[in-house]
Amino acid sequence: MPDLELLQDFYYAAPELWLLLTAVFLLLLLSVASLGFINLKQKQKNYFLKRDRERYAETLYASHDGYFAFIYPDEKVNDPRKTIVERCSRRLAVILNLPAGTKSSFEEVMKNFYKDDVKKIYKYVALLMEEGVAFEDYFILKNSEKYIRLEGVRISGADGNIYCDMIWFRDVSFATNRIKSLEAEKSDIKNKLNRLLDLLDNLPLAIWLRDNNYKIVFCNKKYTEFLPNKTRDEILETNSEIIGTNGESISLELAKRVHKSNRKAKTPVGIIVDGSRVAMEACETPFYAEQNLDKTFSAGCLTDINELDQLRRNLKQHQEAQLEILGALGTAFAVFNQNMVLNFYNQAFAKLWKLDSSFLDEKPTYSAFLDVVREKRLLPEVPDFKAFRQDEVKNFSRIFEPTNDLMHLPNGRTLRRMRAPYPLGGIVFAYEDISDRLAATSAYNAIISVQNEMLQNLFDAVIIFGTNGRVNFYNQAYIKLWNANKNFLDSEPTFEEVLDSQKQFFTAGSDWEGIKKGISDNILSMTAKTVFLRRNDNKNLELSIANLSNGSLMISYSAKEISDN
Repeated sequence: MPDLELLQDFYYAAPELWLLLTAVFLLLLLSVASLGFINLKQKQKNYFLKRDRERYAETLYASHDGYFAFIYPDEKVNDPRKTIVERCSRRLAVILNLPAGTKSSFEEVMKNFYKDDVKKIYKYVALLMEEGVAFEDYFILKNSEKYIRLEGVRISGADGNIYCDMIWFRDVSFATNRIKSLEAEKSDIKNKLNRLLDLLDNLPLAIWLRDNNYKIVFCNKKYTEFLPNKTRDEILETNSEIIGTNGESISLELAKRVHKSNRKAKTPVGIIVDGSRVAMEACETPFYAEQNLDKTFSAGCLTDINELDQLRRNLKQHQEAQLEILGALGTAFAVFNQNMVLNFYNQAFAKLWKLDSSFLDEKPTYSAFLDVVREKRLLPEVPDFKAFRQDEVKNFSRIFEPTNDLMHLPNGRTLRRMRAPYPLGGIVFAYEDISDRLAATSAYNAIISVQNEMLQNLFDAVIIFGTNGRVNFYNQAYIKLWNANKNFLDSEPTFEEVLDSQKQFFTAGSDWEGIKKGISDNILSMTAKTVFLRRNDNKNLELSIANLSNGSLMISYSAKEISDN
C-alpha cells in the first residue's frame, strides 16, 4: 500500500506539478478514447465496404452473362500494382466449361473458339484496350456449337480514371436457335403463301374475298383483268367492283344477302368483255372469319358460263324437237320431271289412259295420275294400292338406266312399260299395248308345241338343222337309231360333227373321209329328196330330206333290216 502521508507531503510540497500530471493524464485518456472511437468507426466503414463489395461481386456472379475483365492500375494514386490484372468470372467458366475455372487466362478462353473467330476477337479486344472502342458480335464455340454474344465495354470513373475493360459473354443459343426456327417457319409460310397466290392467280376464275363490311380485301389476277385500268393494290384500296351490263356490281347485293342468310348463293350475270356481252355466274360463299361467330366474311368467284348457256339453249331446242317427234308417234309417251310433275305427254298417252287434255294440261303429279287411272280400273289389281303407289314414287330416285316391265290390266290388255332417266331430271314413260302380240306369240308357241309332240311320237328318226347349220331339234327315235349322246346333241353340233358321230356305223378301216363326203353331197344336194344308206349293222336307211319354210333342213330316217340271204 502506498504511504498516504508521504503522498500528501509530495502534494503539498509541489501542487502545480500534480495538477499538470493530472491534466496530461486526462488528455492522454481522452486521446485514447478518441482514437478508439475513430478506429471503431473505420472498422465499421470497412465492414460495410467489404459487404458492399461482396454484394456487387455476388451480383455479378448471379448474372446470366459471364465476363472477362482487364483491370488497370490506378493512375490517380501511388498504386503498387503496375501490371494489368486479368479476371475470369465463375459464370464464364461455367459457360465455356473451362478446366482452370476462374483462374483461366484469356488465351485459355480463346481456345474454345474457331481459329478465324479468335483473330477477329483479338482485333476487337485490341481496339477496346488501346482506344476504348466498344464492340458486339456473335460467335460459335468449337465443341458445343453454342452461340455466344461477345460485348466489349470500357469502365471508367467519374474522374476519368480507367478502371477496366470488360468483355461480356452471353449464351444466346436458345434465342438464336429459336430465331432460326422462326426464320425457317417464316420462310416456309412465305413459300406456301406464294404457292397459294400462284395457284389463285392462275385459276381461270375471278376470285375475291370480302370482309364483314362487304369490302374486298383480296382478289386474284383474273379479277384485275375485268378492271384493266387498275392494279391489284388500287383495286383493294378503292374497293373496286366488277360491273355488270346493268351498271351495278355483279355480286355486292348477293354478298349482302348471303351474309344475312349465312348460305351460299349464286346468280347469272352479264358482263361486257371486248365489246361483247358474256354470260357468267357470280357466286358468294359465307364463312366465319378468324374463328369469330360475330365476324362473317365471304369468298366470291365469277364463272364463265357462256358455252354452257349456249349448250343449254341447244339442248332445249333438241329436246323440244324430240318431244315433237314423240308427240307424233303412236306409242304413248309422258315425261314426269324431278318433282314428279307431268312435264310432257302426247295424244297417244291421253288416249291410252282415257284422260282429258284439261286434266293433263294442269300438270298433275305422278301420284295424282295413278289415282285417276286407278279409278278408271286401268292399273293392275294389287292388294295394297297405297304400298304400290309409294313404291312407284320411290322409283323416281332408283332408276338410273332404261327398264322394262309388263302391266296386266283388269280389262285383259297387257302393256309393256319402258322407264328411263330424263336428261333434265325425272323419268320418261313409254307404254305399248302388246296384247295382240302376246296372243299371236301364244298361238305360235302352241303350234310349235304340237308339232314337237308329233315329231317326238314318230317312229322315224328325225333331226333338224337350223339356218346356222347346227342341230336345233331331234327326237328320241334318232337317239335310239344312232345310239347318240343326248348331251352331245344338246350342245348344238354342226352337220359335219353329227356325221362324224355316225362314223362307227359305216367304217371298218375304210376311207371315212370319202364316205362322209358322199353322204354329205347326197344329203345337201338341192335336187335329191331321198337318200339310201347301208350301215355296218345290216340296216338299210331311207333318208327323206326336206327344206322347211324357215330355211331349216329336216332329215328323217326310216330303218329296215336286211337279211344276209
